[in-house]
Amino acid sequence: MKISYNWLKDYLDFEETPHELGEILTEIGLEVEGVEKLENIPGGLKGVVTGKVVECEQHPNADRLSKTKVDIGEPTLLSVVCGAPNVAAGQKVLVAPVGTVLYPDGIDKPFKIKKSKIRGEVSEGMICAEDELGLGESHDGIMVLDESQAVGVPASEIFDLKIDYVYEIGLTPNRSDATSHIGVARDLAAALTIIHDRPYTVKIPEVSSFNTQTIKHDIGVEISDIALCPRYSSVTIGELKIGPSPQWMVDRLKSIGVKSKNNIVDITNFVLHEIGQPLHAFDLSALKGSQVYVETLEEGRKFTTLDDVEISLSSEDLMICNAQHEPMCIGGVYGGLHSGVSDKTIHVFLESAHFQPETVRKSSKRHNFRTEAAKVFEKGSDPAVTKYALQRAALLLQEWAGGVITSEISDIYPEPILPKIISVRYSQIKRIMGFDISEETIVKILKAMDIEIIKQFDDHIEVAIPTDKADVTREADVIEEILRIYGFNSVPVDGRLTIALDSGKKEEHLPLRNQLSSVLVGMGLHEIMGLSLTGQKYLPSYLEEERLVRINNTSNRDLDIMRPSMVVTMLQTIEYNQKRQISDLQLFEFGSTYISPQPSQYKETQHLAIGLAGKVRSLNWISSEESSSFYQLKSMVERIFESLNIGKVQQSNLESEDYHYGLCYHKGDTVLAEFGAVDLSVFPSVEVEGEVFMADLRWDELVKAKKNISTITEISKYPKVDRDLALITPNSVSYGDIEKVIKSTGKKIVADVQLFDVYENKEQLGEDLRSYGVKIIFSDPKKTLNDKEVDVVIKNILNKLHKNYAIELR
Repeated sequence: MKISYNWLKDYLDFEETPHELGEILTEIGLEVEGVEKLENIPGGLKGVVTGKVVECEQHPNADRLSKTKVDIGEPTLLSVVCGAPNVAAGQKVLVAPVGTVLYPDGIDKPFKIKKSKIRGEVSEGMICAEDELGLGESHDGIMVLDESQAVGVPASEIFDLKIDYVYEIGLTPNRSDATSHIGVARDLAAALTIIHDRPYTVKIPEVSSFNTQTIKHDIGVEISDIALCPRYSSVTIGELKIGPSPQWMVDRLKSIGVKSKNNIVDITNFVLHEIGQPLHAFDLSALKGSQVYVETLEEGRKFTTLDDVEISLSSEDLMICNAQHEPMCIGGVYGGLHSGVSDKTIHVFLESAHFQPETVRKSSKRHNFRTEAAKVFEKGSDPAVTKYALQRAALLLQEWAGGVITSEISDIYPEPILPKIISVRYSQIKRIMGFDISEETIVKILKAMDIEIIKQFDDHIEVAIPTDKADVTREADVIEEILRIYGFNSVPVDGRLTIALDSGKKEEHLPLRNQLSSVLVGMGLHEIMGLSLTGQKYLPSYLEEERLVRINNTSNRDLDIMRPSMVVTMLQTIEYNQKRQISDLQLFEFGSTYISPQPSQYKETQHLAIGLAGKVRSLNWISSEESSSFYQLKSMVERIFESLNIGKVQQSNLESEDYHYGLCYHKGDTVLAEFGAVDLSVFPSVEVEGEVFMADLRWDELVKAKKNISTITEISKYPKVDRDLALITPNSVSYGDIEKVIKSTGKKIVADVQLFDVYENKEQLGEDLRSYGVKIIFSDPKKTLNDKEVDVVIKNILNKLHKNYAIELR
């Protein structure tokens, strides 16, 4: 929430500086998270001075430039090259000497005046136009001042500079009394009364002049459920003239980040931020009759919002409907497309209501409309001010929009909400606060906060809580209010020091994860941290709706699904980077996926994902460029297994709709890793260029398979022999089956088996056949192998493969 220092001064007289006031606000529970200095003229014209053009002549090297000498009250004249067509000798002007910073395009784009040469002539400053100083929008020529203006006077002294300080306040949900400037002023007045020991009074705008001028409209209001809308006040105002708002109102709204629209809308926004009571102005013609219904509608009813978005209503949404029961507005949340104020509006029906906080919050979250009005109603608006807010707004509309009040105020309030009566024990105040505080001080604080004292007893006090403090319902709440205004910094400290030992449970495998992250970074990968949330557009096309885990994300309606696959996040990250000209990517991420295996059941799985795209190595004078490949990814996966001391694993062809091809490493039925080339056609909404290779390692299973003790063998001193085989294999046979036969047949002299190629071509190989390119590495730790020994083993391997799986040598 934003609060303006100058706006507060409209209601409360105080001498505190912006910094001092910020400290007081924080101490009374309105924590100041930041302070922004605002100037109506960016930069405050710092460094700009008045000057006189003493000499002006044609620039010798440019037809459209002038060479001038300017007196700014210094011992020497400034040489300034000026491009304005209206510059002339004898003029009084505004000059920005060298070193001055100007803000022609706002505070975010300053530029500094430097000494320079323009077409060969020295220029030591700048004679300014009004747009260059932020004093207007004209750039037709330089600003020419009155001839009587003295020279060398700072420009800040001759123009109306306004400075404001805006506080960003982290308003907690319990502070329903501080959602406006007057609400903050009341709290501040109570604190200043205690700090300075003298009464501070908040100046509430007068509305006694409110008077119905003519009865032209008689609009009836019917509320279907008083519990959802305890109070509904309204009035009609006609003869309105839509136009710009007065400058003081534009400035007030601009200071807190509210953009001016027109006088009608601005007045409703101004009253909201002044009093804390949301208002809604309906175009009277949209009522289609003389009746308004506050009611809920059937489930699924369509409603078009102010920003032209069609939504489906819930049967729990409280709607403001016209005489034909057509929805015009979600009560306290958001208006409809055709019922709001437009440039053609002449008469309005002005609403000022008190809605139940729960129903507003549910509708706001359900449809993701986080409006300022909804934020106020969610905390609990003050039902006592609905009528006053109408009167205040009506008078402003009368003054600044030529409005005429055309009806009496309608005020539906069948069951008035009365102040809560709470008994507060003095002994309990001392126990909770931890120190003695006099009864006199307690009474003084309560009165400063406008909390009515019903009766005082020897051991307790009865108080009536104002209706704007919706969250103060118990004795402890009242004591907290007393302590806030007394001042947390005023609480005595006894000097003792206590230390709480951290016994929080740490993630068991965090050290292992950090160790593996170091290995991956050493391999050239970069760690990413993707969201666990994704949207429908990024999901694979084959995924069934019932397997998704959906959430009601009120912050972003496009991110409402817990990611079902690590591929989703990895592709989103690659897409994001490629669109920013970063195409060579080697990434890894630790994260979770979420799937619903059965209705109302949810499964979370921990993963380590690796993604490769683009080039591994760029072209340079010593090496050629190299693109990411399946084999590079395979080596990374195997390096991870080595780092975790995971021994022999089984391999099989990867059967996943996310991949064109790939391998699965597993132990029995337990999958440890799946990796391969991603099938981008399965993700039609993801815009990724080139091939993407990805590995999905099951983190929980890797941790279980990890061995703490490494087995180290001596490096053989005898040379290795390798042979490459191209094996034509039925598609039903996996690579793992082939590897198993090779290792069992070769026994001790087969040191390693590597798959380096998979080839499929129906015309050349035949139906349901593929070719595996396999490298077999032979080694004997006791001697050097000869070709005959290797040939015998190769022959046995081929015979065994043919016998078991009908595999032929290509």
